[in-house]
Amino acid sequence: MSAAFSSALYFGRVIHKRLRPFRHRLDYRVFSVFLDLDEVPALASKTRLFSHNRWNVFSFYDRDHGPRDGSSLRRWLAPKLREAGIDLEGGRVRMLCFPRVLGYVFNPLSVWYCYDRNDRLVALLHEVRNTFGESHSYLLPVDGGSGDEVIQQSCAKRFYVSPFIEMGATYGFTLRPPDERLSFAIKEDVASGPLLIATHTGERRSFDDRTLLRAAVSYPLMTLKVMAAIHWEALKIVRKGGTFFRRPAPPPQPVTIPAADNDPLRLAAE
Repeated sequence: MSAAFSSALYFGRVIHKRLRPFRHRLDYRVFSVFLDLDEVPALASKTRLFSHNRWNVFSFYDRDHGPRDGSSLRRWLAPKLREAGIDLEGGRVRMLCFPRVLGYVFNPLSVWYCYDRNDRLVALLHEVRNTFGESHSYLLPVDGGSGDEVIQQSCAKRFYVSPFIEMGATYGFTLRPPDERLSFAIKEDVASGPLLIATHTGERRSFDDRTLLRAAVSYPLMTLKVMAAIHWEALKIVRKGGTFFRRPAPPPQPVTIPAADNDPLRLAAE
């Protein structure tokens, strides 16, 4: 089945390294789905362990992303891209995220890869979710995404995520378009210097029932594992003397588009 689809699974690791004012490291094994949004219904019909908008061992619900009301994700994305001056011309949208596992999911970060009709990567939507039930996205254009070149982007932090990291920060994203390997890194800088480096790496696997069964055995109850890790590591940070920052109101707009609102933004493709 995998030969006919661009969607895939990635088995890998997520590592967080806090650099100041003390050292702290988080490292855990995860698996992700890399879904072409147009392929999701067909993937669900051709696999027994994966479903679209209904319960299964693994599933993908439209309401977990974008407007979070179950409506079309592509239809929600289109006006955001137009506001950023981007036209996919009917191209593909692929998403890297965690699936629901036995009906439950928590995605700290979902990445939408937006391709034009020539299969050039022209934009990335970084969709961030915190443990308070809030979400916010950063839509950043890509300058030249036709190959496997390293893509670098940055934008000002607008959304409260960790209670131990201040709002006055900047995100730097470094990644390659997913292929046989997944390579994604985020560096968070504050006024005093680099604060946090997070990486997500993985190996591509075919999207079929055999691989899904392997994921079920190798990564049981992954959602609970992710949530437990977040809170357990938070306790460790408290014990190390981490400063607590109060949660401000979320941004009034669900998507930050730096190209449209003159935010500080650096883009490069090497």
